[in-house]
Amino acid sequence: MDIVCLDLEGVLVPEIWVNFAELTGIEALRATTREVPDYDELMRFRLGILDQHKLGIHDIQEVIAGLRPLDGAPEFLSWLRENYQVVILSDTFYEFAKPLMAQLDWPTLFCHKLELEENGRISNYRLRLQDHKRRAVEAFKQLNFRTVAAGDSYNDTAMLGEADTGILFSPPQNVIDEFPQFQVTRTYDELRSAIQAATAA
Repeated sequence: MDIVCLDLEGVLVPEIWVNFAELTGIEALRATTREVPDYDELMRFRLGILDQHKLGIHDIQEVIAGLRPLDGAPEFLSWLRENYQVVILSDTFYEFAKPLMAQLDWPTLFCHKLELEENGRISNYRLRLQDHKRRAVEAFKQLNFRTVAAGDSYNDTAMLGEADTGILFSPPQNVIDEFPQFQVTRTYDELRSAIQAATAA
């Protein structure tokens, strides 16, 4: 049996924080795991910026409500689910992802949770599990799944390395340069072909 593990932002949907930065004009919030490999450092920085500007969950959810999956993503995901077991492994939060999951017909999602105050302030975040993407793939392999993983950022590379086949999808050049061992795909057709090749044997 084959299982395909996908990152969410940058693979199926736009980067939420980048879109929020564009709407608010707060340039510092554009940083993602493409630029900052340490996820805890990145999230602490983001929460500090939100507090500084008195922004909370409702402000972010307004932006998310206006986002749509990347062009071709729903069709690609539908094809994938017809042919493989599929799990989305993301460092987003359930409080962010719900509107986007509805547009993708509710695929299985493993991600994290936010700690919210009554006024909507985001006081903290709770990781589902440290290094959860890699450890999920490791667990699937122990369940005797052949695993294929695809992602675009630094925080996907441990997952890609743990998988039987790891594939980069539309990554920035710095990630390509640092992880030349992974095949690079830039369109859903290329990603589909790479997955089919990995599972053909």
